[in-house]
Amino acid sequence: MPLLRRIIGSVLRRLRLAQGRTLQDVARDADVSLPYLSEIERGRKEASSEILAAICRALGIGLGDLLDEARRELARTDPRRTAPRAMASARGSAGAPRSAARLCGGNAGRLRATVALEAILRSGETFEGTAMSAAR
Repeated sequence: MPLLRRIIGSVLRRLRLAQGRTLQDVARDADVSLPYLSEIERGRKEASSEILAAICRALGIGLGDLLDEARRELARTDPRRTAPRAMASARGSAGAPRSAARLCGGNAGRLRATVALEAILRSGETFEGTAMSAAR
């Protein structure tokens, strides 16, 4: 199963390279150290939401755009990922998963992260909005 930090790092690197920018340029504009940004891009460091928001601003994209692209990449790289339609049918009447352990083969944390990511993407709110706070 791919790690979210690796997917986000890969997306950030792809976006940076597509803009023809160097690590140094983006690190300076995001006010993060170059080695730290490199570690994030390589999926070795788990960046905080504040750092991700700063990197997104430096790249001129929204945090939602980054998360949307990460979601698409996750769907491409992890064939075991539950499709959004299947996730909706697996919910009870209150909208909560019926059995997180059963749906994720015992990995309830993966389900919580997927559900939180989908909620953020559906909300369309920016980092400063309430969706990020509610997802914690």
